[in-house]
Amino acid sequence: MTPPTIKLVPSHAIADARAGIRHVFVRDLELMTSIGVHAHEHEARQRVRLNLDLAVLEGDRELGDEIANVVCYEEITNAVRAVCDRGHINLVETMAEQIAAVCLGENQVRSVRVRVEKLDVFDDVSSVGVEIERFNPEV
Repeated sequence: MTPPTIKLVPSHAIADARAGIRHVFVRDLELMTSIGVHAHEHEARQRVRLNLDLAVLEGDRELGDEIANVVCYEEITNAVRAVCDRGHINLVETMAEQIAAVCLGENQVRSVRVRVEKLDVFDDVSSVGVEIERFNPEV
């Protein structure tokens, strides 16, 4: 019997006091959006659930209890809503990539994990979708 392969979690993907990583997250954001490759999916908006986890480099500056010194989850959430309102997207993968790009546009975001779930595709399945993780090597 072959021993199981052990995979290490990359250090940029976990909250780490030594590296100064903080996670900002958005959980279970449900939106109506136009998504899908089938003709009926072009005709009506459908429910998606979005989950985001941003690994944010804290840096050495003081927070000072000021919103300007952190990645604002309200701004991130509004930017995600804007992606979903731009117009029809065929693939959940495309939507995930567009959302990841918006998140990585924040100058402190080192990596982002994005999950996009379509909620009403099959009667016997709670959701289908994709989860991606993207990394900004410059942060």
